[in-house]
Amino acid sequence: MADILGLHGLRSGYGDFQALFDVSFALREGTLLGLVGANGAGKSTLFKAILGVLPRERGMVTFRGQPIGDRSPEAMAQLGIAIVPEGRRLFRSLSVEENLRLAGEYGRRGDWTLERVYGLFPILRDRARQPATQMSGGQQQMVAIGRALMANPSVILFDEISLGLAPIVVADVYAAMPAIAASGISAIVVEQDVNRVLRMAQDLVCLNEGRVVLSGRAADLTKAQITAAYFGE
Repeated sequence: MADILGLHGLRSGYGDFQALFDVSFALREGTLLGLVGANGAGKSTLFKAILGVLPRERGMVTFRGQPIGDRSPEAMAQLGIAIVPEGRRLFRSLSVEENLRLAGEYGRRGDWTLERVYGLFPILRDRARQPATQMSGGQQQMVAIGRALMANPSVILFDEISLGLAPIVVADVYAAMPAIAASGISAIVVEQDVNRVLRMAQDLVCLNEGRVVLSGRAADLTKAQITAAYFGE
């Protein structure tokens, strides 16, 4: 199985503050990779570096084997790398449908259409004309996921999509993951609930203080290994 996204000694940070140290791992095409670590481990920073929001060198990020570390965030989106950001960041002045359509207009052409997103999240069809930020947190998260899908990416970066949601709502959001994976999209999922991500992910990477401290096939890693890496023991 070929790698669709690769990180090769990725270093980045904020000005003079280095937050990531030689991060290396690969996302295999058609798989879901779980990215775990305590608060402050560097997970969201890593996503920013992948996308080009933070600086990185050309060869530190590859897409289908080609170096792309010199690309802008806009170019990364056109290449087919999307994000469902922490906090959702929906357009407050736009309705549910307008948020979704906007992503479709600026994204790539593909199989993910408005109707398909509504099929995945039927509640959004019922709330299509409602201001997106006036819905519940779980429904807003569905809009954020739908927005990423409307761009028809090859890779989606999911950043803490269960944060602040009730457990029953989290289950509803994660119930969409099999359909997303079946459409051929590869994904990296940042998740605090290690047990949840282990149930879905084929591969797992644990960050601690900006460094990879554990990586491998999820099925081959023990809970003890993951716990020790997570807490830096």
